[in-house]
Amino acid sequence: MAATSDDTRFAPRQRTFMLLGREAECAALDRLLAAVRDGQSRSLVVHGAPGVGKSVLLDYLTGQAGDCRVVSATGIQSEAEFTYAALHQLCAPLLDLRGRLPQPQRDAIGTAFGLRGGPPPDRFLLGLGVLGLFASAADSRPLLCVVDDLQWLDEASANVLAFVARRLGAEPVACVFAVRDAEDGSELEHSRIGKADLPRLRVGGLSDGDARTLLDSAVLGPLDERVRDQLIAEARGNPLALLELPRGLTNAELAGGYGFPVARALSLHIEASFLRRLAQMPPDTRQLLLLAATERHGDPLVVWRAAALLGVSAGTAAAAPASDLIQFGTRVRFRHPLVRSAVYRSASPQDRMSAHAALADALDGDAQAERRAWHRAHATAAPDEALAAELEQLAGRARARGGLAAAAAFLHRAVMFTPDPEHHARRALAAARAYHDAGTASTAQELLAVARSGSLDEAILAQVTLLRAEIAFTTNHGNQAPPLLLDAARQLATSDVPLARETYLQAMSAAMFAGRLAKRGGLVEIARAARAAPRSPASPRAADVLLDAFALLLTESAHVATPSMEQALHLFQQGSVSVEEELRWLWLAFILAMARWNDDTLRTLAERHVHLARSAGALTVLPLALSSRILLYFFEGDLAEAATLVDEVETITTATGMQLTNYGALALAAWQGRKADAERLGTEAVREATARGEGVGLTNVQWTRAVLYNGLGQYAEAREAASAASSDSPVPGAAAQWAPAELVEAAVRCGDTALAATALEQLVATTQASRSRWATGIEARSRALLATDKAADDLYREAIERLGGTRLRSEAARAHLLYGEWLRRERRRSEAREHLRRAHDMFVTTGMEAFAGRAARELRATGENARRRSVETTSDLTPRELQIARLAREGLTNPEIATRLFMSPRTVEYHLHKVFTKRGITSRVELGAALANENRAPGSAV
Repeated sequence: MAATSDDTRFAPRQRTFMLLGREAECAALDRLLAAVRDGQSRSLVVHGAPGVGKSVLLDYLTGQAGDCRVVSATGIQSEAEFTYAALHQLCAPLLDLRGRLPQPQRDAIGTAFGLRGGPPPDRFLLGLGVLGLFASAADSRPLLCVVDDLQWLDEASANVLAFVARRLGAEPVACVFAVRDAEDGSELEHSRIGKADLPRLRVGGLSDGDARTLLDSAVLGPLDERVRDQLIAEARGNPLALLELPRGLTNAELAGGYGFPVARALSLHIEASFLRRLAQMPPDTRQLLLLAATERHGDPLVVWRAAALLGVSAGTAAAAPASDLIQFGTRVRFRHPLVRSAVYRSASPQDRMSAHAALADALDGDAQAERRAWHRAHATAAPDEALAAELEQLAGRARARGGLAAAAAFLHRAVMFTPDPEHHARRALAAARAYHDAGTASTAQELLAVARSGSLDEAILAQVTLLRAEIAFTTNHGNQAPPLLLDAARQLATSDVPLARETYLQAMSAAMFAGRLAKRGGLVEIARAARAAPRSPASPRAADVLLDAFALLLTESAHVATPSMEQALHLFQQGSVSVEEELRWLWLAFILAMARWNDDTLRTLAERHVHLARSAGALTVLPLALSSRILLYFFEGDLAEAATLVDEVETITTATGMQLTNYGALALAAWQGRKADAERLGTEAVREATARGEGVGLTNVQWTRAVLYNGLGQYAEAREAASAASSDSPVPGAAAQWAPAELVEAAVRCGDTALAATALEQLVATTQASRSRWATGIEARSRALLATDKAADDLYREAIERLGGTRLRSEAARAHLLYGEWLRRERRRSEAREHLRRAHDMFVTTGMEAFAGRAARELRATGENARRRSVETTSDLTPRELQIARLAREGLTNPEIATRLFMSPRTVEYHLHKVFTKRGITSRVELGAALANENRAPGSAV
């Protein structure tokens, strides 16, 4: 990895000429520097064709940034598989600031850069750590981060840099990336930075006039006018082409045009110019250039050492720079990346292998083990078990520091050199898993095919089936994974019973996501297979207890499953489950607590899940954990806190690029009675869930619609939605419990008592097994809707008493509303007003405006108008300011808020200062009162 680079670093005169016609681009870069000097952050992607002058513009930028701290790196194509290589180069000068970071971020950077041992770092924690380093470095003076040839950065570094560039806020930091455009634009559009939607500056070709001036600077002899016109047309304004194309032409061709080649792809034409020059060099010079092109780190000592091993004379090293293609200094630099590729591609396979072998011999010491083995792998053609074993060992080292892509690359090479068929299949399986973990599903699938075709071992074949299923589930939480996981579990039962039982539980989890869209391998089928599976030979683990509980619940009844469910919930509540198991299985324990209608346990598990995910930096788990807590906030009537967490989920998914549907935002709109928003979000969620085969999403949408329409008093629509949700597979929660409760209410209001009675039977099957206050309160409330006279009166009172004894304010408010509506119809208006006022006040306080409107209409029917207490929904705070202010009100420090919202503490401080100014307060203790009337829907604070 070179620290700096540009297209014409070896020719100052040409560099000056290459800024011809770049006034607009230079002005844009000047504005960027001015903004950063003014304390603002900026990100910019400079893109254009190879040789168009992007690197020269980066050189101009760094030359103008004398008062800034500059860190820079350049991508090298052969280095793309070495994890964090570019990031380490950028951050190495800043590592003395690591002590300022929160411990998890400090550890992530230390592990990624080999400064400490530990588990692989979470890439988003690492991103926050790099963001923190950049922000700290900018405390004293602005920081400029410049990356050239971005398209060749290792994927892990590119991911982190894209994350950082998007999360810059109030720091005087600029990130400028140069990336080449292919003819179809694929390098930019398909790169992580390209997808990050950052500001772009396209560098196009020069005008004919500027092209003519630059061309004349490169040609010293006579140049025929027709040849000049042809060269300008051929170059299409590309500065490097204008400088290089004449080099391959004779004086006769320049003077008269004789023998001038036909037009072809420009990058190939430029490369051909370099190839012609290479062909004229002596063998020793070409050998030296090949070694330099093959040595990806640009280490001149290693290149010279390898050259000596090949017998290349020392004088060659001194003569080579005269070719104007390469420079030996503190690092080896090529004039242009096309020179490197031309040198390597033009060499024969045997010469390349010789170069790799010499470089391997030139590297020594444990620190160089990965580079040495990599070169050995490229210098070897025949199977070699010793080399394969070494590559496998190095893959473990790479994985330990979070280098998943590097681990996959080493394992892939190990497969190529493994002679034994069974070892070959085992390593192919390991490589497939590494590629899956690194997010490269297509290569993982190819290696799985190799493992499956090369092994007769049932255990390996079962693992292949399992990994295929995991890839299907990870890629798409839809209906492809459950049958694959079921097949894998059955195969594993003969060789690995504990893993088989875990796989059955995974299959259940996948089937819950598939829901109504499940194909073969539905939830009940999986539960029956799990009950027939062998028992674990060891003492039951968390997965074993959960599996038994779900299998009984789904094949028998909640009554039969109660002892197993209570055992599983006790296991998770008493803290005897490892953190790793909790992160993996807590959400399934949460679902069991739903089946038990136990709101206290639900709260404990949800808060535990969120705490663990945040502490571990497990951002792939955190959205699911937050969604569980959001759900409880709805029932508890704390829509303001729900909105804060909905914003956080949106922040995470946007920052990380996760393809997740934010069902919390949909449910929040429904609970708040925002019909247009809820219907729009519901339509989007249905489209996304259907495309993924994620039936649980359809159930969630129908249930939230039922809540929305019941609140609005649109009972026919509520009945339709609740019927659809209630007819799904018997998963605890929306399908088995809450949708039937909505259906009872909607069907009764539509006069469809038969449907309401059927829904009540479905509901009671879950509440009778629980007898918690929540369960008995909802059952009493639902029975009251179908009862008459004194029975109804007693049931409504029971519902109010039981639900009033919980934290579930939304449920209690709805009980008051239904009782008030019944009392009005019984002409007991005075009593009706009491409960309708109570319901209205509770709904307004919680922000459930649709239900508040329904209560107000009922009050008017009794002859009384509801007091106007609607919460103000407009605010002078931006969504981001409100989000940060709420977190500060909870007592979080600036670094804690920064970690949660993927920004730097300096940006948090900037937004809090604006909140204090707008609200006229001077300390955090005043935030509670300052935010008292804020109960607004989440915005786009991401």
